[in-house]
Amino acid sequence: MGNPRAFLTIDRKEAGYRPIHERLDDFSEVEQTLNSSDRRKQASRCMECGVPFCHWACPLGNKQPEWQDLVYKGRWKEAYLVLEETCDFPEFTGRVCPALCEKSCVLKLSADAPVTIRENEAAIIEAAFREGYIQPVHPVRNGKKVAVIGSGPAGLAAANQLNRKGYTVTVFEKDELPGGLLRFGIPNFKLSKNVIDRRIRLMKEEGIEFRMNTMIGKDILAKEISETYDAVCVAIGAETPRDLPIEGRTMKGIHFALELLGQQNRLLEGIKIPGKDLIQAKGKKVLVIGGGDTGSDCVGTANRHGAKSVTQIEILPQPPKGNNPATPWPMYPQVLKTSSSHEEGCIRRWNLASCRFIGNKNILTGVEVEEVEWITPEGADRPVMRPTGKKEIIEADLVFLAMGFVHPEQEGLVKELSLATNERKNIAVNEKGYTHTGNIFACGDATSGASLVVTAMASGRKAAAAIDAYLSQK
Repeated sequence: MGNPRAFLTIDRKEAGYRPIHERLDDFSEVEQTLNSSDRRKQASRCMECGVPFCHWACPLGNKQPEWQDLVYKGRWKEAYLVLEETCDFPEFTGRVCPALCEKSCVLKLSADAPVTIRENEAAIIEAAFREGYIQPVHPVRNGKKVAVIGSGPAGLAAANQLNRKGYTVTVFEKDELPGGLLRFGIPNFKLSKNVIDRRIRLMKEEGIEFRMNTMIGKDILAKEISETYDAVCVAIGAETPRDLPIEGRTMKGIHFALELLGQQNRLLEGIKIPGKDLIQAKGKKVLVIGGGDTGSDCVGTANRHGAKSVTQIEILPQPPKGNNPATPWPMYPQVLKTSSSHEEGCIRRWNLASCRFIGNKNILTGVEVEEVEWITPEGADRPVMRPTGKKEIIEADLVFLAMGFVHPEQEGLVKELSLATNERKNIAVNEKGYTHTGNIFACGDATSGASLVVTAMASGRKAAAAIDAYLSQK
């Protein structure tokens, strides 16, 4: 602990966002960065607690106090080496992680001013790339081959770990480019895709093969995969969105959130979209149903299209600002979150349930909503929703459904692969973050349902360790 009084004398300082009038004209990353001097000051605020709750809260087990102290002392390369021990891709988590570590920082719990851990993490990895600390690693091959199905954060983490252990790794991806939802789900204004490209180039240099536009079970039979590889890691994610099957659902103008987000990212990659499929919000009244991060991403994208107005509704009550007594630490704090997209222009409303879509000649013109209230009956553990009868119509030309994702059905692919290898055991759900049957492993959102990038990466690392242990015994 280089400066034992820094947390008392130095205030928390965030890098903040680019000005709204500037960032609305492009899809470049909205978040700025601090200079190295200010960044070192922010790292000095770490108290090096005897029991580091930040470390405990991180699914990857990052050693935050260690690399914070190294950054403060200007020892950036050593900070990177400590960080990369536990995190394969800090350039991803440093940009899009909700920072569970900061929610558990003692300075957050005591003074509501946590150390800027996430921003410091991003600064370390960018310094590492900039200064050339990161060089391709060429491990000695052990003669065994592993197939990774899916190139999202879980699949990439598993592939990276297995490759470093000497396995010959091939990553199969159904889409045009690698990255999964990092590539086609998260907007560029939160995660620039050249950041993904930079990492993929490095992984290729280290010997990992990527095969795009390849659907297992369609383009390549599961039997062929099972016969060719010593082990298979299924990391296909959870991309099936939750639908809203109410009256008028088939009208034109109603889309799932990922239809907009994936299409926009493809356009920015130079991938052509047929005119009949193009979603354009310019000059339109946009309604986003769902109050989470995916809905917020739709808000930011619609604003950049030049939407006439953007409204976001949520069926749950509005959470309190700053602190929520109902979710004390170590629970994840359910508090009001105002994203950069919300700052750019958005009407936000809560306690609204969607009743029916309204239109003219099958073209959407609005959505009928009803105000609801949440009441906890006596003796019950959780509140129940009750309609109030207060209905209204929200005008809308475009609706984006951002209500989360249903649990993935990865069992079909896992069983198909298992049968191809004559492994007829049931899928064993492992509390360590992956599933396993014979030489077929699954990890990430494919096993847990939709979760965080950092959680998926942790699951991928655990699955890689399990595959290594399994094959080492063979």
